[in-house]
Amino acid sequence: MVPLTVAAAQNASSSLTGAGVVSTCALLFTVASFWWLNARQGRLKAWEPHSFAVIVHSSMARLRLPLVLHNTGPKPIVVQDLVLTFPDEPASHLPLLWVSAPSRLQPGPDEEARLPAGFVVAGREARQLFLEFEAPFSGFLPEARDYKVQIQARVGHRRGWRPLLTFTLRAANIVDPDRYTVYNNAPIELTKEDRKRADAALLELLDEQGHTSPPGEGKHRGSSDDGGNTGPSR
Repeated sequence: MVPLTVAAAQNASSSLTGAGVVSTCALLFTVASFWWLNARQGRLKAWEPHSFAVIVHSSMARLRLPLVLHNTGPKPIVVQDLVLTFPDEPASHLPLLWVSAPSRLQPGPDEEARLPAGFVVAGREARQLFLEFEAPFSGFLPEARDYKVQIQARVGHRRGWRPLLTFTLRAANIVDPDRYTVYNNAPIELTKEDRKRADAALLELLDEQGHTSPPGEGKHRGSSDDGGNTGPSR
């Protein structure tokens, strides 16, 4: 009889152990699912714009972009500031600062001035924005070629500047830099006439730059964050 009693006790203990493992796994799954669905901090994603608006003088560059920002997580993300840089260009190319949040891509005289302000991208949502960047005395006089451009962001849940989007700005499509208008950012082939117009306009800008000396250091933001990442600062 003793062996039967021991075997029964062992079977009961095994059943309790198995039930405990199942209960623990179920609890862990519930907690992990709740965190993933409700408490996980996502990240911002953005995509290369198909078009842009630009105006360039020897003393000022202004660039307007249509962007879509997507929050991959359930928690909202607060965007505090944005800046546009040229990672592969000389240091003379100062960052273009976020100066406006217009309501459309095509600039016009009837636009309402909208100063930059922090905004929220809700959890698992996408938001379309028009962002305008500017730098006086930026040193950015575009040549008829592609430029590597990076948009950096300051977000509420992280410290310092973080890369948001790196894309190609096709400055060869700019045929009238003195006029604030929209251009295609697709890799298209310009006609010979458009190419001549673009080259002549950009050469004129370079000639103007050669006859003017930009005053002082101009408006500029530059600092590094805690992790050693360089970026603009107010």
